[in-house]
Amino acid sequence: MRVRSPRQRHISRIAVAILFTLFSWTALETLHIKRSLSLPPSSPPAELGGERVFISAIHWNSEAILRSNWSSAVVELARELGKDNVFVSIYESGSWDDTKGALRLLNAQLGESGVRTRIVLDATTHKEEVEKTPAEGEDGWIWTPTGKMELRRIRYLARQRNRALEPLWEMTDEKFDKILFVNDVVFTSDDVRQLLATREGDYAAACSLDFATPPEFYDTFALRDSEGSEPLMRTWPIFRSTASRRALQANDPVPMQSCWNGMVAMEASPFYQEQLSFRGISDSLAKHHLEGSECCLIHADNAISETKGVWLNPRVRVGYDDVAYRAVNQVPWPSSSQIVRGIWTNRLLRWLSTAYFRERKMADRVAEWQQGSNEEEVGAMCLVDEMQVLMPNGWAHV
Repeated sequence: MRVRSPRQRHISRIAVAILFTLFSWTALETLHIKRSLSLPPSSPPAELGGERVFISAIHWNSEAILRSNWSSAVVELARELGKDNVFVSIYESGSWDDTKGALRLLNAQLGESGVRTRIVLDATTHKEEVEKTPAEGEDGWIWTPTGKMELRRIRYLARQRNRALEPLWEMTDEKFDKILFVNDVVFTSDDVRQLLATREGDYAAACSLDFATPPEFYDTFALRDSEGSEPLMRTWPIFRSTASRRALQANDPVPMQSCWNGMVAMEASPFYQEQLSFRGISDSLAKHHLEGSECCLIHADNAISETKGVWLNPRVRVGYDDVAYRAVNQVPWPSSSQIVRGIWTNRLLRWLSTAYFRERKMADRVAEWQQGSNEEEVGAMCLVDEMQVLMPNGWAHV
């Protein structure tokens, strides 16, 4: 039998002590987080109906979710808000399934409840959009590495979102308190009630978390933490920023610079006072192989984002189908094993990686653009190293 030397025994004792410390640290941290996640909000959300809400959505090939969940959820939400406190505005374009039929049915159901709506069903297809010849100097078209003049996806989406907002600006005799933007997700009236009540209603914007394939969250394009960084990881606890990560772990409203995540409530006043609207970055900047989500740029442009803040409410979790929604709304969420994996994966990624080089690359391209254009982009945090164009069957990177 081999006898270990005093040095080996000393190293073994150190290793055991380290493992015991790590295990105890992880166990205590996990228990603390689980307790925080189990606590109810400090003040329960008020019942719906105390605010006037403008509901805005764009749809494309959404028939399945409309018929299974979305339409019935909107009808129930409008009922709880009260017909005099809600307006539903939807813009649809070029779907090749029966999205138009599903929206006609929704319009009829809302009409029966006396809810005011504007649902635009546009027959123009993506194919028709991308095959048209742009006018000289028309915004939104760009020469791509394929050698073709192509239509930028974000400029196209921004125009659609603004079309859905048109009734807000046209109704000059009345004002809404909040605008609720809803993607093609599974949600309930209770989700909306909790979202609107984020920080007792004191926010420039409040977002949900969205999931397509749990435990991974979905929307990385528009999500920027309190320091303006992209998500560190696609599972809980997501963020590199200390402030954002700690708030998520405590189940508190998470400070952000930008978020969207399937459903977002925004204070309506900037859309009236500043004519806040959706946009894409300039075509001249996009030529530097850069793009930014219109759902991120809206926060950069919002005059009250800095004073009232953009917040993510981790208690509100939506899904892109029933399976995803149920998976992230069961108790407990996240599970103990997901917490342990999450805190250590996040910790190691923060220790072993940096966002400096990605952010430096974006900054250098913006600086090069500024020298040649004398323009400025206030939404630099939104930029990614991508070029996105519309295609007849969707969109593509080029």
